[in-house]
Amino acid sequence: MTELDRRFRGESVGRALDLVGEKWTLLILREAFFGVRRYGQFVRNLTIPRPTLSARLKTLVEAGLLDRVPYAEDRDEYRLTQAGLELFPAIVILMKWGDRYVPDLEGPAVVLEHNPCGQVGDAYLACRCCGEEITTHNVTAR
Repeated sequence: MTELDRRFRGESVGRALDLVGEKWTLLILREAFFGVRRYGQFVRNLTIPRPTLSARLKTLVEAGLLDRVPYAEDRDEYRLTQAGLELFPAIVILMKWGDRYVPDLEGPAVVLEHNPCGQVGDAYLACRCCGEEITTHNVTAR
């Protein structure tokens, strides 16, 4: 097996997109990050067809990104698992990119305020070791 074969066979971006790369799936996760847990709330907030929502929620539960938890008799809600929570930075970066390159004329619909300092959070990818921002110009794929 060549390095190129290994690179494409083991390619994590493709595997991740197979799971979460569909529009409704990302929007469901976005809503979950902002506190939506119940089926009816997802339907209302997203105006998503019910069969589509049911299928996507089932997939997210089976993949371990959401837990289905009873909250009343015959009623369940969906809570993010640790794996689901760890997608938060990806959603925030997509939000930031969308606000910059495909902006709404009225400005961002959602702005994230950083609770400890009270300022608008400006997310970026940084190295855990040195704190420097990670860009395409200062990393090497190995």
